[in-house]
Parts: sequence; C-alpha cells; structure tokens
Amino acid sequence: MNLDDFSDLIQRPDGGVRRDAEERRERLAVPPGALGRLDELGEWLSAAQQSVPVRAVEQPRLVLFAGDHGVAELGVSGRPAGGAYELVRNVLDGASPVAVLARRFSVPTRIVDVSLDCDPELLPESVVRHRVRRGSGRIDVEDAMTPEEAEQAIRLGMAIADEEADSGTDLVVLGDLSVGGTTAAATLVAALCGTDASVVTGRGGAGIDDLAWMRKCAAIRDALRRARPVLGDQVELLATSGGADLAAMTGFLLQSAVRRMPVILDGVVSAACALVAQRAAFRAPDWWLAGQVSGEPAQSKALDRMALTPLLDHGVTVGEGSGALLALPLVQAAAALAAELPEREPEKPEDEEEAEASAVDGG
Repeated sequence: MNLDDFSDLIQRPDGGVRRDAEERRERLAVPPGALGRLDELGEWLSAAQQSVPVRAVEQPRLVLFAGDHGVAELGVSGRPAGGAYELVRNVLDGASPVAVLARRFSVPTRIVDVSLDCDPELLPESVVRHRVRRGSGRIDVEDAMTPEEAEQAIRLGMAIADEEADSGTDLVVLGDLSVGGTTAAATLVAALCGTDASVVTGRGGAGIDDLAWMRKCAAIRDALRRARPVLGDQVELLATSGGADLAAMTGFLLQSAVRRMPVILDGVVSAACALVAQRAAFRAPDWWLAGQVSGEPAQSKALDRMALTPLLDHGVTVGEGSGALLALPLVQAAAALAAELPEREPEKPEDEEEAEASAVDGG
C-alpha cells in the first residue's frame, strides 16, 4: 500500500461553486461580514456539497475509533493502561460527556474497536467486529504493529468511510477513545514537524502531574528516535510509532476526502492522523474543519502546519470527540443562515426611479 496514491484521487472542494456562494452572500440582506466566520463556513459547505444555496447538515454522524497503546504502561496517561474499554463502556452507557452531547444534538454514534486490550465478549458485536489486534506495541522500544496490520487498519478506516458515505452521512464528527493515544499522536506530530519531544508533550485528556509529564516526554523522545528513520513511508511510520486506531483514522480521513464527505476533527489524536494524511495527499485538509482547541501543544503544531483554525476555544480537554461535537451546531447554523436568509431587493436604475417619481407628480 502506498498512501501517496491518494494524492491523485482527492480533489479540492469546487472553487466555482464557492465563488457562486460568495456572490450569493453579497446579495443577502444581512451585510457582508456581519456573521463573521459563519459566512466562511457556509461557503465552504457549499463548495463541499457542490450546491448553491447550501443544503442543511441533516445526517451528521459521530465516529469514534477505539484502541489501547502499550506506551501507557509507563504511566504517561491519567488513565490506567488498558483502560480504553472503560471509555467505550461509558459512551455505550450514555455516561460520558460525548454521549450526553450526542444525545442532546440527536447525533448517532458509531464506535469502532480497532485495538482495544480487552476480551471482545465484553462489548457488542457491532463494536468489536473490525478489531485488527489487541492493543498496540510500546512505541518507545518496539513497533506499534506490523506493516501488514498497519495496512489492514488503514483499509478498515477506508471501509468505514465508504460505509458512512454510502449511508447518506453528510458530515462526520471524528474522535478517539484511547489510553496512551496522545503520546503516539505527539510522536507523529514531532516527527512530521521536525520538533523535539518537549515541544509537543501535553498532559492528555485526563490530565497528568509533572512527574507523569516527564515520563511522557521521555517516552516521546525515545519513540522519536525510532520514528525519524521511517518518515519517508507513511504506512511504516504508523506501524512504527502510531497505533492501529491511529492508522484506521488516517485511512478514514483520506477516504472521506475521496468521497467528498466533510469531517470535523477533535483533538490531538485526530489532528496527528490528519497530518499524516496531509503528507500523503496535500489537498485532503480542504475537507476538514478543526472543531476546538484542546490545549495539547502537538495539536496546535499540527493544525498550524495544515492551516486549520479551530472553531471553538472553550478549554474543553476531555477529548473523545466532545470538542468537535460542540462545534457541530455552529456548522449547522452557518448552513441554515446561508440557505435561508433572504436576498436584498435589487436596486432600481436611476431612470426607472425618475419615471416613477414623474408618475407620482403627474398624479
């Protein structure tokens, strides 16, 4: 598998349609600029949909890729190693922030177990049926997975994107349910951006103390030594320093762009996968929105490299797709405003105004 092949398959959103949407915006009764970034969002959606006026976002879907990472054994996470199962269980039980938001916004949720470290019998068949492996390797001393498993995970993500596009999903909110995932993500970002471990090391969604931060920084430093020699091959990079869940998200993002299906990114994990995907197909980021600022330095680094500006900055660090899901109503509002606001009455030519005035005077 060569991810560079996606470069020929992915086209940018329709520029001609976007210009038509911009011209229509100029004709609306609300003055240009009065709606701020909502104007830009509406025009972006028009181009993605190839439709003027833009259509409402009526079938969004929350897609969460789940996996455990062996590097969590080093105490780099605020959650116990192998604890991603509990995150999945909380979403299924409706007890996590993202589950509450999805319920409130009436957004169906899909969880894909790519590499959880638990017995499959503990979760519904719909969640575990695509599992690639049980947990990913400890990336500071070993590969996350084999190249064959990396390719399997990427193809899994591609298949999930095709299923969503074929079912009519018109926008995806993308998130992850992982323990140790931010360490792998930071390693990928540091490798692709050419930075040191300390520049990208954050405190994760659950938060960690200073000692855990130092352990995390050391793990990323060691993982970076193993990542840098394989930077020329995205599949090998994911196999060495990513994880099966991250590889699946990368495949999902690339195939979503092929299928012209917009995606809202959540935190550092989805941003890191997007950065890998951008390395393969430079037009792909045109199909993505950054939902929120997570506070992770690696996320900021990745988004800056892709020229993506987050929609929200509310200090939400819980992860799991919550920040991206909070941005969904903003995108839906932009579509509604662009589609439903009335256009101004056209100005009458001066000679027509004079004729009307004369008719009034003569009367």
